[in-house]
Amino acid sequence: MTQLQSTAIPPKPRLKINEIFYSIQGESSWQGVPCIFIRLTGCNLRCNWCDTTYSFYEGYWSSIETIMEKVKEYPTDIVEITGGEPLLQPDVYTLMDTLISENYTVLLETSGSIDISKVDKRVIKIVDIKTPSSGEADKNLWHNIQILQKHDEVKFVIGSYVDFKWSLKVLEYYNLIDKHNVLFSPVWGKIEPKELAKWILESGIRVRLQLQLHKILWGEKRGV
Repeated sequence: MTQLQSTAIPPKPRLKINEIFYSIQGESSWQGVPCIFIRLTGCNLRCNWCDTTYSFYEGYWSSIETIMEKVKEYPTDIVEITGGEPLLQPDVYTLMDTLISENYTVLLETSGSIDISKVDKRVIKIVDIKTPSSGEADKNLWHNIQILQKHDEVKFVIGSYVDFKWSLKVLEYYNLIDKHNVLFSPVWGKIEPKELAKWILESGIRVRLQLQLHKILWGEKRGV
């Protein structure tokens, strides 16, 4: 009598979701356009000025199919996957591939502390290089800079003049200005935007001053 051997069925991909919402893109060179945000739960960093600490633990599990059903409720083809740190969840790659196959433009906001080499080249990566005031500058994975493509962007959140000068050194060392859109953003409530604008003008460096448009429009609220 032949003994039947059971074949294990792999589990369906699923992600822990903090929130999914539709808003105006508040950051990056995509600022101002309608965008769907998929915020994933979990982060491996604890930046001093983090404004999404609620994403560290809060969330619910959802299948890729259910996420896509929610995404399709909104009238735009631009989606940003953010966190926390979205690359901590292995099934995020399946989500990005699925969105691309459905003809969405996919933006990925990542801390720069995790290898981005497995991210589909069609995804627009917005990589945050942690400055000294974040308390997490030692977590920057510098190898990621070599992986970036022309359409990818690099962001520095500036919390002090020390951060600003440090960032200029990074730009020069990696020759980032000639390769990518570079974003300088003031820490909300700590540095006046006009102060950072003054430093940029004095340096003459070709970076984009980035303000958090969603906070200007709606204040520090979730789901906007």
